[in-house]
Parts: sequence; C-alpha cells; structure tokens
Amino acid sequence: MSVLSDVPTSTDDDSRTIETDILIIGAGPAGLYGAYYAGFRGLSVAVMDVLPQQGGQISAMYPEKPIFDIAGFPAVRGRDLVANLVAQAEPYGPRYLLGHRAAELSHDPDGRPVVRSDQGAVVRAGAVVITGGVGTFTPRPLPAGEDYLGRGQVYFVPDPAEHTDHDVVVVGGGDSAFDWASLLAPIARSVRLVHRTDRFRAHRSTVEKVRALGIEIITDSEVSALHGAGHLEQIEIRHRTTKEARLLPARTVVAALGFIANLGPLQHWGLALEARRIVVDTRMATNLPRVFAAGDITDYPGKVRLISVGFGEVATAVNNAATVIDPEAALFPGHSTEKEN
Repeated sequence: MSVLSDVPTSTDDDSRTIETDILIIGAGPAGLYGAYYAGFRGLSVAVMDVLPQQGGQISAMYPEKPIFDIAGFPAVRGRDLVANLVAQAEPYGPRYLLGHRAAELSHDPDGRPVVRSDQGAVVRAGAVVITGGVGTFTPRPLPAGEDYLGRGQVYFVPDPAEHTDHDVVVVGGGDSAFDWASLLAPIARSVRLVHRTDRFRAHRSTVEKVRALGIEIITDSEVSALHGAGHLEQIEIRHRTTKEARLLPARTVVAALGFIANLGPLQHWGLALEARRIVVDTRMATNLPRVFAAGDITDYPGKVRLISVGFGEVATAVNNAATVIDPEAALFPGHSTEKEN
C-alpha cells in the first residue's frame, strides 16, 4: 500500500500525472473491495478519498460498533472490517490519495477519464469507479462549541482510548449519540447524554442499553456555552422550557447531531442523478463514458443499500470496466480459488 502525500500540483507536465488502469473515488468498504478486485484482475488501481483514512463512514463514525450483516461474519467490528479490506487489497499495491476531494472530471484525446483533486493531484485512468457512499458529509455544528474544536469538542470518536478518564458529555438523540455514550462508559470518568427533546431517533434497544449502563440522560435541554482555559473544562446546558441553567464537568463533548451529505463537485460532472444518487445500469455504468459507480451512491430500480450489496456491485463495476479498458478481456476472470497462490 502506498499513501500519496507528495502528489502532482500541475497538469502542465504529463510526467507529473498519475497513470492507473482504474481510479476508485471513495475509500469506504465498497471502494476498498474494488481495490482488491481490480488487483485480482491484474489492473493497477488508485483510490481517492476526501477523508484522511480508509474506511469512509465506518472509520469516521462507528469504528468500534459491531456490524452484523456482512456475509461470513456473525459480527465484525467496524475498525476490523476496514483493516481486513485494506489487508485484502494490500498484495496488489493500491495507491491511496487520502485527504483529496475529486474535484474535476475531463477526458483526454483518447477518451480516458482525467480526474483532478482539490489538492492538485491529477489522475489519468482507463476507467473511473465512484464508490462515494453518501458523498461528502459535514457534521452538523454544535452552535455553542465551535471555538473548542480540537480542545475538547469532537464530532467523531475514532479512538475511544483518547477519552480515558474524561468527563464526557454526548449531545444528540440518534444512534450515533447513544453508541458513543455506551462505548465510552467503561473507560470515561463519567458520561452524560444531552438531547433537546424527550424523543430519540435512536433505536429503542440502543436507548435501553444506555439506560442500563446508568448513564444520565438529560432531555429537553440544549448546550448554551462551553467553558475552559485553553482546554474544555465545563459545559453549560439550559432547559428549553424553564430556562434553568446547569454546569456539567466535561473534558470531552461529543457533538453527535447528524451530518449534512451532498455529492460535492460530482454533481457538476454531468452524471445522470436521481434524488442525489448516481443512476447506473446493470453493468454499474453511468451515462458518462468509462465512468462506473457502485455502493450506496448509486440508484436503480430495486436498489438496496447494504455494505454486502456494495461488494457485489463494485465487483460488477470493475469487471465491466476491465472490458472497456481492454475489449479483448473476459468479463468474468474466473474464481479466486482457480488462481495459484
């Protein structure tokens, strides 16, 4: 695996352009499996993602949460699933452009896609496979807490150990908020959950799990201020009806208020879209030449958005892309068990 930090900043010199058979846009589960499958087919592959690590939403939002609908795994922790997918692709040497947003798409005189990132990377590929999940996602801000970002206020908890022995306040009422609360309870000094109403978006079983842990759930309240000299020390919450204020100790506040998702620059590429999803056919081909898509970002009649479905879709996309890159190539390369180790 190579992670590219020193990438081209200009297209004036073709020698500064990354050449690859397939460029995968999105390093979530589908994209990582696509990197493996492209390598299995003997194709070179680069993977571009706006996030600084592989794994997409899993790494950003629920790395410690068990996932139960992956074939062959009764349960697998999100972090472990991502690590296994990276390891699966590793023998084929995918090149990762992490922290790069796919900004512009054009085609060279030979019809090959050329993608430029917002960081100046330029990739010329035989085909592009878009596996961008929900697209780019931006956390909904905690209005009173932006000044403490990096000083106690976080949106995600990729490494729970960083919050060991902290007083933690989780703000939100969805599954992520309750998941963070239950995850941190065994290692934090204290955990409280604050939500603006007494109704939760989280599943009832998730809420009951948090209650059973003895975590204090404070409802009908909002965070009105954060306090601390340098680093966060306390948060102030205010009851929405009585306006009564309360100070809570807090070394960490997790703002789990959901996120805003959009396709970002992809929506300006000329892709056929339906409800902010990319329309594909049975080959996972889009309306643009040599551009395919797979996973949650796609739409077609009967679409089911599951990680397991995305695995099959990206294999279909890569196989069909291979026949576009080389018209003499077979659509089906054979089973992996037929290959020599």
